Amino acid sequence: MSTTLEPLESLAPTLSVRQVLMLERVLAGEPEVVAGASQLDRAVRWVHVAEAADVGVMLSGGEMVLTTGVLLAGDDDKQAEYIRSLHRAEAAAVVLGLGRAFPAPPDVMRRAAERCGLPMVVLHRPFPFAELTEEVQARLVRRKFAAVSMSEAVRTALTGLITAGAPLQRMLDEIAHHSGCPVVVTNLAHRVLATAGERSAVDDVLRDWERIARQAGGSEGDGWIRAELGGRGERWGQIMLCGYRGDAATGRLLADRAAEALVLHRMLGGTSAHTWEEQSAQSLLTDLVSGVVPARQLLPRARAAGLPVNRRTFVPLVVRDGDPAELDRVLRLLGLPGIVAELADGATAVLLSLARDQDATVLTANFAARLSRTVVAAADPRTAWDDVPAGMREARHVADAVASGALDLPAVVRLKDVHLRGLVRLLRDDPHVQSFAERELDGLLCGAGDDLLAVLRTYLATGRNKSRTAQLHHVSRPALYRRLEAIQGRLGVDLDDFEQAASVHIALLAHDAQQG
Repeated sequence: MSTTLEPLESLAPTLSVRQVLMLERVLAGEPEVVAGASQLDRAVRWVHVAEAADVGVMLSGGEMVLTTGVLLAGDDDKQAEYIRSLHRAEAAAVVLGLGRAFPAPPDVMRRAAERCGLPMVVLHRPFPFAELTEEVQARLVRRKFAAVSMSEAVRTALTGLITAGAPLQRMLDEIAHHSGCPVVVTNLAHRVLATAGERSAVDDVLRDWERIARQAGGSEGDGWIRAELGGRGERWGQIMLCGYRGDAATGRLLADRAAEALVLHRMLGGTSAHTWEEQSAQSLLTDLVSGVVPARQLLPRARAAGLPVNRRTFVPLVVRDGDPAELDRVLRLLGLPGIVAELADGATAVLLSLARDQDATVLTANFAARLSRTVVAAADPRTAWDDVPAGMREARHVADAVASGALDLPAVVRLKDVHLRGLVRLLRDDPHVQSFAERELDGLLCGAGDDLLAVLRTYLATGRNKSRTAQLHHVSRPALYRRLEAIQGRLGVDLDDFEQAASVHIALLAHDAQQG
Protein backbone atom coordinates (compact mmCIF):
# COMPACT_ATOMS: atom_id res chain seq x y z
CA MET A 1 0.00 0.00 0.00
CA SER A 2 1.34 3.43 -0.86
CA THR A 3 -0.23 6.81 -0.25
CA THR A 4 1.27 9.89 -1.87
CA LEU A 5 0.89 13.05 0.20
CA GLU A 6 2.22 16.57 -0.05
CA PRO A 7 5.27 17.39 2.10
CA LEU A 8 4.23 18.76 5.48
CA GLU A 9 6.59 21.74 5.39
CA SER A 10 4.00 23.81 3.47
CA LEU A 11 1.38 23.23 6.17
CA ALA A 12 2.91 24.94 9.19
CA PRO A 13 0.17 25.48 11.85
CA THR A 14 1.50 29.02 12.51
CA LEU A 15 2.42 32.11 10.53
CA SER A 16 5.64 34.03 11.00
CA VAL A 17 5.70 37.77 11.59
CA ARG A 18 7.22 38.12 8.13
CA GLN A 19 4.36 36.16 6.55
CA VAL A 20 1.74 38.28 8.31
CA LEU A 21 3.38 41.45 7.01
CA MET A 22 3.12 40.09 3.47
CA LEU A 23 -0.65 39.67 3.63
CA GLU A 24 -2.54 41.85 1.16
CA ARG A 25 -4.55 43.64 3.85
CA VAL A 26 -1.43 44.40 5.84
CA LEU A 27 0.45 45.66 2.77
CA ALA A 28 -2.43 48.09 2.18
CA GLY A 29 -1.51 49.72 5.51
CA GLU A 30 2.07 50.40 4.30
CA PRO A 31 3.86 48.53 7.12
CA GLU A 32 7.37 49.55 8.18
CA VAL A 33 9.59 47.51 10.50
CA VAL A 34 11.23 50.00 12.86
CA ALA A 35 12.76 47.60 15.41
CA GLY A 36 13.63 43.90 15.81
CA ALA A 37 14.05 43.29 12.07
CA SER A 38 16.20 40.22 12.78
CA GLN A 39 13.31 38.52 14.59
CA LEU A 40 10.70 38.53 11.83
CA ASP A 41 10.66 34.73 11.62
CA ARG A 42 9.01 34.47 15.02
CA ALA A 43 5.85 32.36 14.99
CA VAL A 44 2.52 34.16 15.40
CA ARG A 45 0.14 32.01 17.39
CA TRP A 46 -2.68 34.54 17.69
CA VAL A 47 -3.55 38.21 17.08
CA HIS A 48 -4.64 40.38 19.99
CA VAL A 49 -5.76 44.04 20.18
CA ALA A 50 -4.61 45.73 23.41
CA GLU A 51 -4.01 49.31 24.58
CA ALA A 52 -3.31 48.94 28.33
CA ALA A 53 0.25 49.51 29.50
CA ASP A 54 0.32 46.20 31.43
CA VAL A 55 -0.86 44.22 28.41
CA GLY A 56 1.53 41.37 29.19
CA VAL A 57 -0.70 39.95 31.94
CA MET A 58 -3.33 39.17 29.28
CA LEU A 59 -0.97 37.24 27.00
CA SER A 60 0.34 33.67 26.98
CA GLY A 61 3.08 34.01 24.34
CA GLY A 62 3.26 34.09 20.57
CA GLU A 63 0.69 36.85 20.07
CA MET A 64 0.98 39.68 17.58
CA VAL A 65 -0.36 42.67 19.50
CA LEU A 66 -2.16 45.48 17.63
CA THR A 67 -2.45 48.96 19.19
CA THR A 68 -3.10 52.60 18.34
CA GLY A 69 -1.21 53.73 21.45
CA VAL A 70 -4.04 56.03 22.46
CA LEU A 71 -3.45 55.31 26.18
CA LEU A 72 0.32 55.66 25.84
CA ALA A 73 0.66 59.03 24.15
CA GLY A 74 2.59 61.66 26.12
CA ASP A 75 3.95 59.24 28.73
CA ASP A 76 7.46 57.90 27.98
CA ASP A 77 7.42 55.58 31.01
CA LYS A 78 4.16 53.93 29.94
CA GLN A 79 5.49 53.52 26.42
CA ALA A 80 8.68 51.79 27.62
CA GLU A 81 6.76 49.61 30.09
CA TYR A 82 4.32 48.60 27.36
CA ILE A 83 7.17 47.20 25.29
CA ARG A 84 8.83 45.53 28.29
CA SER A 85 5.52 43.94 29.26
CA LEU A 86 5.17 42.45 25.77
CA HIS A 87 8.74 41.16 25.93
CA ARG A 88 8.16 39.47 29.30
CA ALA A 89 5.02 37.80 27.91
CA GLU A 90 7.03 36.53 24.91
CA ALA A 91 4.80 38.29 22.39
CA ALA A 92 5.66 37.68 18.74
CA ALA A 93 5.51 41.35 17.66
CA VAL A 94 3.75 44.66 18.21
CA VAL A 95 2.00 46.58 15.42
CA LEU A 96 1.31 50.29 15.99
CA GLY A 97 -1.17 52.14 13.80
CA LEU A 98 0.00 55.70 13.27
CA GLY A 99 -2.65 58.42 13.69
CA ARG A 100 -3.70 61.06 16.19
CA ALA A 101 -1.92 59.42 19.13
CA PHE A 102 1.35 58.87 17.27
CA PRO A 103 1.72 60.60 13.90
CA ALA A 104 5.28 59.21 13.68
CA PRO A 105 7.05 56.16 15.18
CA PRO A 106 7.73 56.96 18.87
CA ASP A 107 11.47 56.84 19.67
CA VAL A 108 10.94 55.56 23.22
CA MET A 109 8.99 52.50 22.06
CA ARG A 110 11.31 51.90 19.12
CA ARG A 111 14.45 51.97 21.29
CA ALA A 112 12.88 49.73 23.93
CA ALA A 113 11.77 47.23 21.29
CA GLU A 114 15.24 47.18 19.75
CA ARG A 115 16.81 46.49 23.13
CA CYS A 116 14.37 43.64 23.79
CA GLY A 117 14.66 42.20 20.30
CA LEU A 118 10.90 42.58 19.83
CA PRO A 119 9.73 43.20 16.25
CA MET A 120 7.94 46.56 16.11
CA VAL A 121 5.94 47.51 13.02
CA VAL A 122 4.15 50.76 12.28
CA LEU A 123 1.30 51.16 9.80
CA HIS A 124 1.44 54.44 7.89
CA ARG A 125 -2.11 53.99 6.56
CA PRO A 126 -4.41 52.91 9.41
CA PHE A 127 -7.27 50.51 8.73
CA PRO A 128 -9.71 48.61 10.98
CA PHE A 129 -7.75 46.19 13.13
CA ALA A 130 -10.74 43.86 13.02
CA GLU A 131 -10.01 43.11 9.35
CA LEU A 132 -6.42 42.09 10.13
CA THR A 133 -7.49 40.06 13.15
CA GLU A 134 -10.14 38.22 11.15
CA GLU A 135 -7.71 37.51 8.28
CA VAL A 136 -4.90 36.17 10.45
CA GLN A 137 -7.17 34.17 12.77
CA ALA A 138 -8.89 32.51 9.82
CA ARG A 139 -5.55 31.56 8.25
CA LEU A 140 -4.22 30.19 11.54
CA VAL A 141 -7.32 28.08 12.09
CA ARG A 142 -7.16 26.72 8.54
CA ARG A 143 -3.46 25.91 8.90
CA LYS A 144 -3.92 24.17 12.22
CA PHE A 145 -6.77 22.11 10.82
CA ALA A 146 -4.72 21.26 7.71
CA ALA A 147 -1.70 20.26 9.82
CA VAL A 148 -3.82 17.99 12.04
CA SER A 149 -5.51 16.48 8.98
CA MET A 150 -2.14 15.87 7.33
CA SER A 151 -0.80 14.36 10.54
CA GLU A 152 -3.66 11.89 10.57
CA ALA A 153 -3.15 11.16 6.86
CA VAL A 154 0.54 10.39 7.51
CA ARG A 155 -0.42 8.13 10.39
CA THR A 156 -2.93 6.34 8.16
CA ALA A 157 -0.38 5.93 5.37
CA LEU A 158 2.28 4.48 7.69
CA THR A 159 -0.22 2.21 9.42
CA GLY A 160 -1.28 0.95 6.00
CA LEU A 161 2.32 0.11 5.16
CA ILE A 162 2.69 -1.82 8.42
CA THR A 163 -0.53 -3.73 7.74
CA ALA A 164 0.74 -4.58 4.27
CA GLY A 165 3.93 -6.03 5.79
CA ALA A 166 6.22 -3.33 4.37
CA PRO A 167 9.89 -3.52 5.45
CA LEU A 168 11.52 -0.87 7.60
CA GLN A 169 13.17 0.79 4.58
CA ARG A 170 9.82 1.31 2.87
CA MET A 171 8.49 2.98 6.03
CA LEU A 172 11.46 5.32 6.21
CA ASP A 173 11.21 6.18 2.52
CA GLU A 174 7.62 7.30 3.13
CA ILE A 175 8.67 9.43 6.10
CA ALA A 176 11.51 10.99 4.11
CA HIS A 177 9.09 11.83 1.29
CA HIS A 178 6.83 13.78 3.64
CA SER A 179 9.63 15.50 5.53
CA GLY A 180 11.66 16.42 2.45
CA CYS A 181 14.92 15.78 4.32
CA PRO A 182 17.19 12.87 5.33
CA VAL A 183 15.81 10.55 8.00
CA VAL A 184 18.09 8.58 10.33
CA VAL A 185 17.24 5.86 12.85
CA THR A 186 19.79 5.11 15.58
CA ASN A 187 20.16 2.94 18.65
CA LEU A 188 20.87 4.38 22.10
CA ALA A 189 24.61 4.47 21.33
CA HIS A 190 23.78 6.74 18.35
CA ARG A 191 24.89 4.08 15.87
CA VAL A 192 22.99 4.40 12.62
CA LEU A 193 20.58 1.51 11.97
CA ALA A 194 18.80 2.81 8.88
CA THR A 195 18.53 5.90 6.68
CA ALA A 196 16.25 7.29 4.01
CA GLY A 197 16.17 10.29 1.74
CA GLU A 198 18.12 11.62 -1.20
CA ARG A 199 21.37 9.62 -1.32
CA SER A 200 23.72 12.60 -1.56
CA ALA A 201 21.99 14.39 1.32
CA VAL A 202 22.10 11.25 3.47
CA ASP A 203 25.81 10.81 2.72
CA ASP A 204 26.44 14.42 3.79
CA VAL A 205 24.74 13.71 7.12
CA LEU A 206 26.62 10.44 7.70
CA ARG A 207 29.94 12.01 6.74
CA ASP A 208 29.56 14.36 9.72
CA TRP A 209 27.82 11.82 11.93
CA GLU A 210 30.44 11.71 14.70
CA ARG A 211 29.86 15.40 15.44
CA ILE A 212 26.09 15.03 15.08
CA ALA A 213 26.05 12.02 17.42
CA ARG A 214 27.99 13.96 20.07
CA GLN A 215 25.33 16.67 19.96
CA ALA A 216 22.42 14.27 19.76
CA GLY A 217 21.46 14.85 23.36
CA GLY A 218 21.40 18.61 23.02
CA SER A 219 18.60 20.99 22.10
CA GLU A 220 17.00 20.86 18.69
CA GLY A 221 17.54 23.57 16.14
CA ASP A 222 18.17 24.32 12.50
CA GLY A 223 15.71 21.63 11.45
CA TRP A 224 17.24 18.77 13.49
CA ILE A 225 14.19 17.17 15.06
CA ARG A 226 14.28 13.99 17.15
CA ALA A 227 11.68 11.63 18.55
CA GLU A 228 12.38 8.80 20.97
CA LEU A 229 11.70 5.17 20.07
CA GLY A 230 10.59 2.85 22.82
CA GLY A 231 7.70 1.49 24.81
CA ARG A 232 6.67 0.18 28.20
CA GLY A 233 9.13 2.49 29.92
CA GLU A 234 12.11 1.36 27.83
CA ARG A 235 13.92 3.47 25.23
CA TRP A 236 15.86 1.69 22.49
CA GLY A 237 16.54 4.32 19.86
CA GLN A 238 15.49 7.50 18.15
CA ILE A 239 14.45 8.81 14.75
CA MET A 240 15.89 12.09 13.53
CA LEU A 241 14.76 14.45 10.80
CA CYS A 242 18.01 15.99 9.60
CA GLY A 243 17.72 19.55 8.33
CA TYR A 244 13.90 19.77 8.18
CA ARG A 245 13.10 23.02 6.36
CA GLY A 246 9.50 23.50 7.44
CA ASP A 247 7.92 24.82 10.62
CA ALA A 248 9.38 23.28 13.79
CA ALA A 249 5.96 22.43 15.22
CA THR A 250 5.01 20.58 12.03
CA GLY A 251 8.35 18.77 12.02
CA ARG A 252 7.77 17.72 15.62
CA LEU A 253 4.32 16.42 14.67
CA LEU A 254 5.77 14.43 11.78
CA ALA A 255 8.61 13.02 13.89
CA ASP A 256 6.14 11.90 16.56
CA ARG A 257 3.91 10.21 14.00
CA ALA A 258 6.95 8.49 12.48
CA ALA A 259 8.11 7.30 15.91
CA GLU A 260 4.67 5.87 16.68
CA ALA A 261 4.69 3.93 13.42
CA LEU A 262 8.24 2.60 13.87
CA VAL A 263 7.51 1.41 17.40
CA LEU A 264 4.43 -0.41 16.12
CA HIS A 265 6.44 -1.84 13.21
CA ARG A 266 9.07 -3.22 15.57
CA MET A 267 6.49 -4.61 17.99
CA LEU A 268 4.83 -6.52 15.16
CA GLY A 269 8.19 -7.79 13.91
CA GLY A 270 7.93 -6.34 10.40
CA THR A 271 8.50 -8.92 7.65
CA SER A 272 11.82 -10.29 8.89
CA ALA A 273 13.12 -12.06 11.95
CA HIS A 274 16.24 -9.93 11.88
CA THR A 275 16.62 -7.03 14.26
CA TRP A 276 17.18 -3.57 12.84
CA GLU A 277 20.84 -3.78 13.87
CA GLU A 278 21.27 -6.99 11.88
CA GLN A 279 19.47 -5.53 8.88
CA SER A 280 21.79 -2.51 8.95
CA ALA A 281 24.93 -4.69 9.01
CA GLN A 282 23.49 -7.01 6.37
CA SER A 283 22.78 -4.11 4.01
CA LEU A 284 26.29 -2.71 4.43
CA LEU A 285 28.14 -6.03 4.00
CA THR A 286 25.93 -7.14 1.11
CA ASP A 287 26.78 -3.92 -0.72
CA LEU A 288 30.46 -4.46 0.04
CA VAL A 289 30.40 -8.03 -1.28
CA SER A 290 28.43 -7.16 -4.42
CA GLY A 291 30.64 -4.21 -5.36
CA VAL A 292 27.62 -2.48 -6.91
CA VAL A 293 28.09 0.56 -4.65
CA PRO A 294 31.60 2.09 -4.69
CA ALA A 295 33.48 1.52 -1.43
CA ARG A 296 34.03 5.26 -0.96
CA GLN A 297 30.25 5.80 -0.86
CA LEU A 298 29.87 3.10 1.80
CA LEU A 299 32.48 4.62 4.11
CA PRO A 300 30.08 7.09 5.82
CA ARG A 301 27.63 4.25 6.45
CA ALA A 302 30.35 2.07 7.99
CA ARG A 303 31.55 4.89 10.22
CA ALA A 304 28.01 5.78 11.31
CA ALA A 305 27.35 2.09 12.07
CA GLY A 306 30.13 2.24 14.66
CA LEU A 307 32.90 0.49 12.70
CA PRO A 308 36.32 2.14 13.26
CA VAL A 309 37.66 3.11 9.82
CA ASN A 310 40.57 5.52 10.37
CA ARG A 311 44.07 3.97 10.15
CA ARG A 312 42.77 0.41 10.53
CA THR A 313 43.52 -3.05 9.16
CA PHE A 314 40.42 -4.72 7.74
CA VAL A 315 40.10 -8.52 7.73
CA PRO A 316 37.26 -9.83 5.52
CA LEU A 317 35.89 -13.22 6.63
CA VAL A 318 33.10 -15.48 5.44
CA VAL A 319 31.94 -18.23 7.81
CA ARG A 320 30.11 -21.27 6.52
CA ASP A 321 27.25 -22.64 8.64
CA GLY A 322 27.88 -20.04 11.33
CA ASP A 323 25.22 -18.53 13.58
CA PRO A 324 25.41 -14.70 13.26
CA ALA A 325 24.43 -14.26 16.91
CA GLU A 326 27.24 -16.61 18.03
CA LEU A 327 29.77 -14.88 15.79
CA ASP A 328 28.79 -11.50 17.19
CA ARG A 329 29.08 -12.89 20.73
CA VAL A 330 32.59 -14.23 20.01
CA LEU A 331 33.66 -10.84 18.64
CA ARG A 332 32.47 -9.15 21.81
CA LEU A 333 34.11 -11.80 23.98
CA LEU A 334 37.47 -11.25 22.25
CA GLY A 335 37.04 -7.47 22.16
CA LEU A 336 37.36 -7.38 18.37
CA PRO A 337 35.65 -4.45 16.60
CA GLY A 338 33.66 -5.71 13.65
CA ILE A 339 30.29 -6.21 12.04
CA VAL A 340 28.48 -9.46 11.27
CA ALA A 341 25.74 -10.15 8.73
CA GLU A 342 24.12 -13.22 7.24
CA LEU A 343 24.46 -13.56 3.47
CA ALA A 344 22.77 -15.99 1.12
CA ASP A 345 23.37 -19.75 0.97
CA GLY A 346 24.14 -20.21 4.66
CA ALA A 347 27.19 -17.94 4.64
CA THR A 348 27.85 -15.20 7.20
CA ALA A 349 30.14 -12.28 6.46
CA VAL A 350 32.37 -10.80 9.16
CA LEU A 351 34.46 -7.67 8.72
CA LEU A 352 37.08 -7.12 11.42
CA SER A 353 38.56 -3.66 11.97
CA LEU A 354 41.88 -3.93 13.82
CA ALA A 355 44.45 -1.40 14.92
CA ARG A 356 47.49 -1.25 12.67
CA ASP A 357 49.76 -2.60 15.42
CA GLN A 358 47.61 -5.70 16.05
CA ASP A 359 48.52 -9.08 14.55
CA ALA A 360 45.68 -9.80 12.14
CA THR A 361 46.73 -13.41 11.57
CA VAL A 362 46.82 -14.30 15.27
CA LEU A 363 43.54 -12.54 16.07
CA THR A 364 41.78 -14.20 13.13
CA ALA A 365 43.05 -17.60 14.30
CA ASN A 366 41.81 -16.87 17.85
CA PHE A 367 38.40 -15.98 16.44
CA ALA A 368 38.23 -19.19 14.38
CA ALA A 369 39.34 -21.30 17.36
CA ARG A 370 36.27 -20.16 19.31
CA LEU A 371 33.94 -21.55 16.66
CA SER A 372 32.92 -25.16 16.17
CA ARG A 373 31.95 -27.12 13.07
CA THR A 374 32.39 -24.15 10.77
CA VAL A 375 34.60 -23.15 7.86
CA VAL A 376 36.25 -19.75 8.36
CA ALA A 377 37.38 -18.36 5.01
CA ALA A 378 39.64 -15.31 5.15
CA ALA A 379 41.04 -12.86 2.64
CA ASP A 380 44.40 -11.20 3.13
CA PRO A 381 44.16 -8.14 5.42
CA ARG A 382 43.47 -4.80 3.75
CA THR A 383 44.78 -1.46 4.99
CA ALA A 384 42.81 0.66 2.49
CA TRP A 385 39.03 0.85 2.72
CA ASP A 386 38.73 0.89 -1.06
CA ASP A 387 40.24 -2.63 -1.13
CA VAL A 388 37.69 -4.10 1.29
CA PRO A 389 35.06 -5.08 -1.36
CA ALA A 390 37.65 -7.13 -3.27
CA GLY A 391 38.65 -8.75 0.02
CA MET A 392 35.06 -9.62 0.86
CA ARG A 393 34.62 -11.21 -2.57
CA GLU A 394 37.86 -13.15 -2.12
CA ALA A 395 36.70 -14.51 1.24
CA ARG A 396 33.35 -15.42 -0.29
CA HIS A 397 35.09 -17.24 -3.13
CA VAL A 398 37.24 -19.22 -0.70
CA ALA A 399 34.18 -20.17 1.36
CA ASP A 400 32.35 -21.31 -1.77
CA ALA A 401 35.36 -23.35 -2.89
CA VAL A 402 35.39 -25.42 0.31
CA ALA A 403 31.63 -25.56 0.78
CA SER A 404 31.46 -29.15 -0.39
CA GLY A 405 33.80 -30.20 2.41
CA ALA A 406 37.44 -30.61 1.52
CA LEU A 407 39.52 -32.73 3.87
CA ASP A 408 42.24 -31.63 6.29
CA LEU A 409 41.57 -27.90 6.08
CA PRO A 410 43.34 -25.43 8.38
CA ALA A 411 41.30 -23.52 10.97
CA VAL A 412 41.36 -20.43 8.75
CA VAL A 413 41.16 -21.18 5.03
CA ARG A 414 42.77 -18.75 2.60
CA LEU A 415 42.98 -18.49 -1.16
CA LYS A 416 46.27 -20.45 -1.23
CA ASP A 417 44.54 -23.36 0.51
CA VAL A 418 41.83 -23.99 -2.11
CA HIS A 419 44.22 -24.57 -5.03
CA LEU A 420 42.55 -26.20 -8.03
CA ARG A 421 39.20 -26.34 -6.27
CA GLY A 422 39.14 -22.54 -6.18
CA LEU A 423 39.89 -22.20 -9.89
CA VAL A 424 37.20 -24.70 -10.84
CA ARG A 425 34.73 -22.88 -8.61
CA LEU A 426 35.36 -19.68 -10.56
CA LEU A 427 34.80 -21.45 -13.87
CA ARG A 428 31.81 -23.56 -12.83
CA ASP A 429 29.26 -21.62 -14.94
CA ASP A 430 31.28 -21.86 -18.14
CA PRO A 431 29.32 -24.12 -20.57
CA HIS A 432 32.55 -25.75 -21.76
CA VAL A 433 33.38 -26.75 -18.19
CA GLN A 434 29.87 -28.07 -17.67
CA SER A 435 30.09 -30.19 -20.84
CA PHE A 436 33.52 -31.47 -19.80
CA ALA A 437 32.23 -32.57 -16.37
CA GLU A 438 29.22 -34.37 -17.83
CA ARG A 439 31.36 -36.11 -20.45
CA GLU A 440 34.01 -37.30 -18.01
CA LEU A 441 31.54 -38.52 -15.36
CA ASP A 442 28.76 -39.76 -17.62
CA GLY A 443 28.98 -43.34 -16.37
CA LEU A 444 28.42 -42.33 -12.74
CA LEU A 445 25.82 -39.53 -13.02
CA CYS A 446 22.81 -41.89 -13.04
CA GLY A 447 21.10 -42.59 -9.72
CA ALA A 448 22.71 -46.00 -9.35
CA GLY A 449 26.16 -44.43 -9.40
CA ASP A 450 25.73 -42.16 -6.38
CA ASP A 451 27.56 -44.50 -4.00
CA LEU A 452 30.43 -44.99 -6.45
CA LEU A 453 30.60 -41.21 -7.00
CA ALA A 454 31.05 -40.71 -3.26
CA VAL A 455 33.86 -43.28 -3.15
CA LEU A 456 35.55 -41.62 -6.14
CA ARG A 457 35.30 -38.23 -4.45
CA THR A 458 36.98 -39.50 -1.28
CA TYR A 459 39.62 -41.49 -3.18
CA LEU A 460 40.73 -38.45 -5.19
CA ALA A 461 40.48 -36.04 -2.23
CA THR A 462 42.84 -38.28 -0.19
CA GLY A 463 45.41 -38.32 -2.98
CA ARG A 464 44.33 -41.84 -4.13
CA ASN A 465 45.06 -43.29 -0.69
CA LYS A 466 43.24 -46.65 -0.69
CA SER A 467 43.67 -47.36 3.01
CA ARG A 468 42.33 -43.97 4.04
CA THR A 469 39.43 -44.22 1.60
CA ALA A 470 38.45 -47.70 2.86
CA GLN A 471 38.61 -46.40 6.44
CA LEU A 472 36.42 -43.37 5.72
CA HIS A 473 33.80 -45.49 3.96
CA HIS A 474 33.94 -48.27 6.54
CA VAL A 475 34.67 -51.03 4.01
CA SER A 476 37.41 -53.59 3.63
CA ARG A 477 40.24 -53.05 1.19
CA PRO A 478 39.02 -55.88 -1.11
CA ALA A 479 35.54 -54.30 -1.16
CA LEU A 480 37.11 -50.94 -2.02
CA TYR A 481 39.13 -52.50 -4.84
CA ARG A 482 35.93 -53.92 -6.35
CA ARG A 483 34.30 -50.49 -6.23
CA LEU A 484 37.30 -48.80 -7.80
CA GLU A 485 37.26 -51.39 -10.58
CA ALA A 486 33.55 -50.67 -11.13
CA ILE A 487 34.27 -46.94 -11.29
CA GLN A 488 37.05 -47.39 -13.83
CA GLY A 489 34.86 -49.68 -15.92
CA ARG A 490 31.97 -47.21 -16.02
CA LEU A 491 34.20 -44.24 -16.82
CA GLY A 492 36.58 -46.08 -19.14
CA VAL A 493 39.65 -44.69 -17.38
CA ASP A 494 42.70 -45.96 -15.50
CA LEU A 495 42.83 -44.16 -12.13
CA ASP A 496 46.46 -45.25 -11.71
CA ASP A 497 47.31 -43.03 -14.68
CA PHE A 498 48.04 -39.54 -13.30
CA GLU A 499 46.66 -37.59 -16.27
CA GLN A 500 43.45 -39.60 -16.46
CA ALA A 501 42.95 -39.38 -12.68
CA ALA A 502 43.59 -35.61 -12.80
CA SER A 503 41.02 -35.21 -15.59
CA VAL A 504 38.40 -37.11 -13.61
CA HIS A 505 39.27 -35.13 -10.47
CA ILE A 506 38.79 -31.80 -12.25
CA ALA A 507 35.49 -32.99 -13.72
CA LEU A 508 34.31 -34.08 -10.25
CA LEU A 509 35.27 -30.71 -8.74
CA ALA A 510 33.36 -28.93 -11.52
CA HIS A 511 30.34 -31.19 -11.01
CA ASP A 512 30.30 -30.52 -7.25
CA ALA A 513 30.68 -26.78 -7.83
CA GLN A 514 27.75 -26.77 -10.26
CA GLN A 515 25.60 -28.73 -7.83
CA GLY A 516 26.24 -26.58 -4.82
